[in-house]
Amino acid sequence: MNPIPHSASAAPAAGEPPRLQLTGITKRYPAVVANDGVSLTVRPGEVHAVLGENGAGKSTLMKIIYGAVKPDAGQMLFDGRPVQVRNPQEARQLGIAMVFQHFSLFDTLTVAENVWLGQDKSVPLAEVARRISATAAEYGLDIDPQRPVHTLSVGEMQRVEIIRALLTAPRLLILDEPTSVLTPQAVDKLFVVLRKLASEGCSILYISHKLHEIRALCTACTVMRGGKVTGVCDPSQESNASLSRMMIGAEPPQLAHRAQVPGEVVLRTRALSLPVADPFGVALIDIELAVRAGEVVGIAGISGNGQKELLQALSGEDRRAEAAMVQLSGRNAGRLGPRRRRALGLHFVPEERLGRGAVPTMGLAHNLLLTRGDAVGAGGWLRMGRLREQARGIIARFQVKAGGPDAAAQSLSGGNLQKFIVGREIDAGPKLLIVAQPTWGVDVGAAAQIRGEILRLRDQGCAVLVLSEELDELFEICDRLHVLAKGRLSPSVPRAEATVARIGEWMSGLWHAEVQAHLGAGEVGHAQA
Repeated sequence: MNPIPHSASAAPAAGEPPRLQLTGITKRYPAVVANDGVSLTVRPGEVHAVLGENGAGKSTLMKIIYGAVKPDAGQMLFDGRPVQVRNPQEARQLGIAMVFQHFSLFDTLTVAENVWLGQDKSVPLAEVARRISATAAEYGLDIDPQRPVHTLSVGEMQRVEIIRALLTAPRLLILDEPTSVLTPQAVDKLFVVLRKLASEGCSILYISHKLHEIRALCTACTVMRGGKVTGVCDPSQESNASLSRMMIGAEPPQLAHRAQVPGEVVLRTRALSLPVADPFGVALIDIELAVRAGEVVGIAGISGNGQKELLQALSGEDRRAEAAMVQLSGRNAGRLGPRRRRALGLHFVPEERLGRGAVPTMGLAHNLLLTRGDAVGAGGWLRMGRLREQARGIIARFQVKAGGPDAAAQSLSGGNLQKFIVGREIDAGPKLLIVAQPTWGVDVGAAAQIRGEILRLRDQGCAVLVLSEELDELFEICDRLHVLAKGRLSPSVPRAEATVARIGEWMSGLWHAEVQAHLGAGEVGHAQA
């Protein structure tokens, strides 16, 4: 990836108090101390990173600042004055806005209606919609205010959350993994926005596991481990390796991606075309895709270009395709539902962790039942001992920080829940694994672990299809790459021949001229199965 130039935030005036000062913040839960005497100082106009591995206590600390969680001990000062933020409404009145890692949007309402819920009700809904459009245009966060949220991709939902926060003209903006599902181009645009806000005096608390972003954007960094602050540094003076050591105590392991000859085609789509299912959807047009045993095929693309529709067609959630348009190990599967496709060896990790990947209020052991039926005995009785044993195995293998196999899914940090869901599907021994955003919101060590497990699965002969907006990730683990743009799939290109510039151009749908120019030479077409 191209490095993002570093720029300094606005310098605070002499004698100006910190925008935010935390002292001795402690929050205890029955199974864990999430925050243990945490102190943190953020200056006006400062972009301050909070860095730590999954479960380090970062999100809990941010929720305390925003009033969504009440601390057990400690003091908070805002602009030099002691405050007790009892709820998010009081936080917003102070000028604190937060973009959560897990979105707080109502699926059945439109974008404008969701944003309006958090605004002054004296402002008409039509005026809120106008402000959304103006802010989206100003900051390059394209979104239609009239679209129902249930029609949005995860990346588009993230834009809604960011716009909602920007509309409050915050004095302190908290961003929890804001770029986890944004493309490099969108990240560049967001950083322009954040630097502009900082130059105007807004302070920004920035949580991310992408170390190159923290080094490029942030002017200060507080590192947490196990609920405690373990250090403060200037990230621009650190390397990725030194930040990793501060965060997890070691550098992430290097992935071994050895070449091998792929086997038989496990997944094939033939001219897969589907009209839009709702007014805001994306039609799929003549999708030609093949994934063989023993290879990882990646699909890049900007969120909202048909990823959701393609995943639903492949997983069996959408069964409108002709039977022969989707084939699993040579069998026509276009009309089969998810359960029958799982019986053919297909396992699927959706991009939405809570709500689709896991039932929030259910324990981890019970969540295994969403895709695993081997613990259901005669007469439909659950073998809870077996379920708990399987959950413990996944927790141990994938180093999931949880209060045991009965811990509710919603009690886990986002990264730890992601590790459990990915682990659940890998542990099932699939013939075909389809993964959307495999390392969304996980720390560098966990990301390396998940990617390593995907490569290990590939080496054992599994066919793997990865949809991700992380180009670095796709370049690291994939054997071949496609791009999805406006419901059309590009030809595949071998990883060795792919470049960020080339894939970036293809994301705009500009592959047709290049393909025509090189088909005679066999540069692109030879990799298409």
